Amino acid sequence: MSNNRDANTARSHAQQIATKQILAGAAVLLALAIPSHAALDIGERASDFTTEAAFAGKVYKFSLAESLKKGPVVLYVFPDAFPEGCSVEAHNFAEATPQFAALGASVIGASGDDVETLTKFSVQACQTKFPVASDHTQAVMKSFDAVMQTRPEYANRISYVIAPDGKIVSHYMSLNPNKHVEKMLDTLRSWAGGRDK
Repeated sequence: MSNNRDANTARSHAQQIATKQILAGAAVLLALAIPSHAALDIGERASDFTTEAAFAGKVYKFSLAESLKKGPVVLYVFPDAFPEGCSVEAHNFAEATPQFAALGASVIGASGDDVETLTKFSVQACQTKFPVASDHTQAVMKSFDAVMQTRPEYANRISYVIAPDGKIVSHYMSLNPNKHVEKMLDTLRSWAGGRDK
């Protein structure tokens, strides 16, 4: 009788583990099926914003509307100044600044960091090549669907090309910092080529 009870207990325990595994798998599938915070749609009008920004170690007021008067704007939103991935991404954008300029575009980074932190970041990681905007209120993050769902105090890593008319041309979201510059340059080349026709 003791053996039957032990066998039943072991079987019951195995069924509980299997049920937990099935439920965990279902939860993962459900999480994948529910869209995460999506980017703005292509053709949708970007929200205008004005905020404190840092360029070459100096603070100034950045206005998206004013920048768009000069040409397309690449807005890249990143989680936090100075961690390795964010510094790599800033370095990549800094190195590509001449290519963006050749396409008539300007670059602005944005994060939830305070402007004092971004003043240092604008010199060190951004190499005095482009400005970074302080979004400590998360207004930019929210209006560009860039709040990280799992850690809402941070932005997701997302880049946009915004046309001079204020409409979204393209977006690219990935926590990997290495493809953002390439994707934005490809978009700008295609967009410029399409306008020349």
